[in-house]
Amino acid sequence: MDNLLSNDKFHQTVPKQFILPPKMREPGQVNCTMSLPVIDLRGGSHFHVEDRDQIIEEILHAGKEFGFFQVINHGVSEQLMRDMIRLTEEFFNMSKEDKAAYYSEDTSKTSCLFSSSFLAKKDGPRYWRDCLRLAYYPGPATINDWPDKPAKLREVFAKFIVEAREVSMTLLSLISEGLGLKEGYFEGDLSSGQVIINANYYPPCPAPDLTLGLHPHCDIYLITLLLQGAVSGLEVMHQGKWVRVDPIQNALVINFGHQLEIITNGVMKSVEHRAVTNSGAARTSVAMFIAPDKESFISPAKEIVNEENPPLYKSFVFKDFSRIYIELSAKRVDVMEAFKING
Repeated sequence: MDNLLSNDKFHQTVPKQFILPPKMREPGQVNCTMSLPVIDLRGGSHFHVEDRDQIIEEILHAGKEFGFFQVINHGVSEQLMRDMIRLTEEFFNMSKEDKAAYYSEDTSKTSCLFSSSFLAKKDGPRYWRDCLRLAYYPGPATINDWPDKPAKLREVFAKFIVEAREVSMTLLSLISEGLGLKEGYFEGDLSSGQVIINANYYPPCPAPDLTLGLHPHCDIYLITLLLQGAVSGLEVMHQGKWVRVDPIQNALVINFGHQLEIITNGVMKSVEHRAVTNSGAARTSVAMFIAPDKESFISPAKEIVNEENPPLYKSFVFKDFSRIYIELSAKRVDVMEAFKING
């Protein structure tokens, strides 16, 4: 509990446990002239035919080139998104005593409050982030495990998950259509695992060059939807340089996880990204992950592979991938190499 950064609103120094080794905090080259594609979803899941074709083309281009894009006019209400950020900020601004009941460093728990990252080594450096991680299954059972403070948190977060999941499934449906997969390909086991919410808080850092909010990594799941607050901090790797993702009002950031890259046999990219810190303002964000069922069988889609385009990756059960992903600390090169078909 003492590791929670949000317990102290004004950090004068970076505690030694948050100071990363020089190799881990090298800033790398930043491309200041490039920005992610912005795709207009025209209000939701029902499009005119000509709009649908254009949107599919834009999504496929963004997925192949960047693995990331932002969407506007996506159907999630503006008020709901504002409430999500506000309630996240209110939660982390609660007293240490009010937050204590939710804190845990037990990585087997899917709903808890923690500092740094579950992927950080216990004896290694920590990352400049607090996170409220919530798991959701439809119905009240899991919601009752969520914090009951601030008021309305459970209600608002549950509503956001429903609306944001619809956006995610619409995008997966469009990708499926664009790649020639059968209708509903990503429904069922491939997307029926727990929906995970990470509500993140990155306080102002007195020495941003000494640490990171999150290390470079790719997401383990199928697709990620990120609600950014007003403060930037997300950076995406593109052609050997980091691209800063500036927040766009009422936009959602979309990126693809390892499972989508493997299912599409490398067509849609799962790309490394990180969170950097700043000394001027706290940053708040909310990430939602669509995951396969843990017993789901994952393999490159049969409709995509053939003699000219053989499978690049092995088949596996998702829970086995999860174990190896954690063992390899989410390092993209190592994780993908473990599942690549050699030769």
